Amino acid sequence: MGKSKKRQVDIVILSDLHLGTYGCHATELLRYLKSIEPGKLILNGDIIDMWQFSTRYWPKSHMQVIKHITSLMTRNTKVIYLTGNHDEMLRKFSGFRLGSFHIENKLLLKINSKKAWIFHGDVFDVTMKHARWLAKLGAVGYDSLIHINTFVNFVLQKFGRDKISLSKRIKDSVKSAVQFIDNFELTAAEIAIDNGYDYVVCGHIHKPAMKTITTDKGSVVYLNSGDWIENLTALECHNGTWSIYNYRDDKVAQKIKLPSRFKGSDNKELFNEMMERILKPKK
Repeated sequence: MGKSKKRQVDIVILSDLHLGTYGCHATELLRYLKSIEPGKLILNGDIIDMWQFSTRYWPKSHMQVIKHITSLMTRNTKVIYLTGNHDEMLRKFSGFRLGSFHIENKLLLKINSKKAWIFHGDVFDVTMKHARWLAKLGAVGYDSLIHINTFVNFVLQKFGRDKISLSKRIKDSVKSAVQFIDNFELTAAEIAIDNGYDYVVCGHIHKPAMKTITTDKGSVVYLNSGDWIENLTALECHNGTWSIYNYRDDKVAQKIKLPSRFKGSDNKELFNEMMERILKPKK
């Protein structure tokens, strides 16, 4: 992008990055982050996948994403980390503050006199509440499917064919998965309507959405930020207007060249740079 002006966005909501897994599109995410200047960045759960985290797999691109987010904190961007199920161990730190960085379990935000209720959404997941071991087993299987998908797409590209998402195709074709998503969205909407909220914003199900849901008690705008495994999406709110961002439609972000030292630097060097930036006193 060079010296091109970054896009100003009042609020950006990201969820389900799953940093630390093979499926995470960290390089694409980094390009997106470098294309914007957000006033508020809300990380709505499953940012670092602590269920599957291993020091054996932590690419430089994943560390670069963390480093860029911390750099935003030094440029007057408020960063709010809302916990999810894959990073649930952070829930005990709810209420933590460090400068412009906050950790919370949920967030109520006022946007142009309208109330937005923001949380990850795993509280509505039956497997999370009653069979956590099954959910964790499913996460491992999901990551294995991503491995297979990567190989399939490599072969398809060699033959000039378009990439596919196996996990997305499975979820879209299995009736129980479709029904789960419908139930999830309706449950979130019903609770939001009961509490008089104008927006309910979730992640968790890897299904980007923006729609009005109406029940016999009223209506609410349901939003979901999607993920950076299959959909490469985010939610943006600027001047009170919401939209779903899709990286695959953003030709400007796709052309951003990452620094040449991106490949040469190691994680220890990146970590030291990150901490130096955070701890450096503001002038």
